[in-house]
Amino acid sequence: MSPSKQLPLFPQEIGAQTIFPSTRFQGSKRKHIEWIRENMTRHEFDSVLDVFGGTGIVSYLFKMMGKEVTYNDMLTFNWQIGLALIENAEVTLSPEEVDDILTHHNTVDYPDFISRTFGDIYFTDEENYWLDVVIHNINGLIDNRYKQALAYFALFQACIIKRPYNLFHRANLYMRTADVSRSFGNRITWDTPFESHFRAFVDEANRAVFDNQRDNRALNLDAFETPVGADLVYLDPPYVNAQKVGVDYRDFYHFLEGITHYDEWPQMIDYKSKHKRLLPVPSVWTNAATILDAFDTVVARHRDSMIVISYRDDGIPSQAQLIDMLKTYKSQVVTAMLPQKYVLSKRHSHELLLIA
Repeated sequence: MSPSKQLPLFPQEIGAQTIFPSTRFQGSKRKHIEWIRENMTRHEFDSVLDVFGGTGIVSYLFKMMGKEVTYNDMLTFNWQIGLALIENAEVTLSPEEVDDILTHHNTVDYPDFISRTFGDIYFTDEENYWLDVVIHNINGLIDNRYKQALAYFALFQACIIKRPYNLFHRANLYMRTADVSRSFGNRITWDTPFESHFRAFVDEANRAVFDNQRDNRALNLDAFETPVGADLVYLDPPYVNAQKVGVDYRDFYHFLEGITHYDEWPQMIDYKSKHKRLLPVPSVWTNAATILDAFDTVVARHRDSMIVISYRDDGIPSQAQLIDMLKTYKSQVVTAMLPQKYVLSKRHSHELLLIA
């Protein structure tokens, strides 16, 4: 959906101008958000910890409900989204600041790491150079952390919208540039200049900024280090399917994570990989053998809070395993299920909410 056609999210609560930006991240709960809201309004709570904040849409829901929200995500690029849309209450990017970010300043000696490293992988040579310039300008010309975060959000969205499948899982620039007839993809979107996308997504992000009069914050911590004490703890970890394959968001979006570590990026890359991914970091959340214990450890840490787990009923751990684990710490577990057909999957399953 284009920025101009993005529908308001809960406009009756804050005002018709408040809109959660469009997102193309895999695993986003946007299409489930009304269902989550309906289930959450049946319970009393005032503060929320979103342990795997991701796109920020569930934290944003809680913020719009007037709750005190702590957003957390271990990935730095996601944390920037949390800073921009959850912790930030009033700061926006002005047109002059956007112009400054998008200007090649002749007095600046710009780095060229993306240009030198990612040729013919994700973007054209001209686009790679543009990225080097804009990233340097965001870091060098903007000194307010929320303005930087808003600019990063717009940059991430612009990068994703110009990628086939909205991912960085393979070197497939040729899918954009090949002169062939197509039955899929969006050639117009891919060919739209980065600058146009960036400006549109800045506008979206600016419109999403609001103050709910609470002390919200965004954290960049491991799930096992998140602060205790929230009334409600929401868990939406990476999904491990029945074939024991986990969703590795760091791998899917490694390019965005690299952007947020620009100076350290050269030391972070697996140069043996054709698409210059980051060196792999094992995670208990993407391993079928360890994910149930990981759930148990986090739930035990937050046992004094209401626990809400968002998952699928065809994954590992199973619904029964999760319920048994929750009953170790809680006397009551309420289950909500939403039928769902997932893109690129022939199987029908259910989205789960387990409320303990």
